[in-house]
Amino acid sequence: MTWTSAVDGPAASGTGSVPGRSPGSGKRPTPRHVACVMDGNGRWAAARSLPRTEGHRAAERTVIDVIEAARSAGVEWLSLYAFSTENWRRPDGEVDYLMRLVRRVVRKHAPLLHARGIRCRFLGVSDPRIPPALTRDFTDLSTLTGRNRGMTLTVAFDHGGRGDIVAAARSLIRSGVPADAVTERSFAAHLPFPDTPDVDLVIRTSGEQRISNFMLWQVAYAEWVFPPVLWPDFRAPHFLECLHTYRQRQRRFGGVLPKQNGDS
Repeated sequence: MTWTSAVDGPAASGTGSVPGRSPGSGKRPTPRHVACVMDGNGRWAAARSLPRTEGHRAAERTVIDVIEAARSAGVEWLSLYAFSTENWRRPDGEVDYLMRLVRRVVRKHAPLLHARGIRCRFLGVSDPRIPPALTRDFTDLSTLTGRNRGMTLTVAFDHGGRGDIVAAARSLIRSGVPADAVTERSFAAHLPFPDTPDVDLVIRTSGEQRISNFMLWQVAYAEWVFPPVLWPDFRAPHFLECLHTYRQRQRRFGGVLPKQNGDS
């Protein structure tokens, strides 16, 4: 799953309610927040008798294609799972290649992202093994695009959902919040980027059907789509097809749909 990824207000993530939606809201138009688990790079390369690194390199085009497709479709928040905390277990050579590749991709496409009015943020980025130069590039891109008011692009890099939840719990303890005063809303306010809305749709490419420790709090009520296409082959039409699938879903959030045609 590689590229080649505090406000306690109404928009705060995971508040235990879904603002503007009710059990009877039924079909919805474009999802506000789409998250992608970018899976299948290694298998794409293996199918072509290429090294795994070639699969990561080929995925650059997909990343840009999906960003453009999401923005054009009216998606307000797009999150990409670029590198997980578990990905550090991969061979050193592959990890080193990914660090260099992601840095090149960030530097290459920063002007385009800024010109499109996209605000870029990076979720994670705490492991000391990340090259300092790459961390600086992440910070520079976040600063450059921080005032943009178009789509928000969150790249999860060195991210783990469980780690975020543990960090939020530690933050609450350090803040001295009494146990009985902890609510879903107050807990969510201690997560990274707490203004991020809950995820509406998760797309995991390659046909694999796992959460893989991705934004665990934010995906609690997300709809999931598992297209069989490997990430390097995933394009805007595939993304739009996933949006179409989402629009056909009836989102009940634990409730039931209202009576229809006099049925009880």
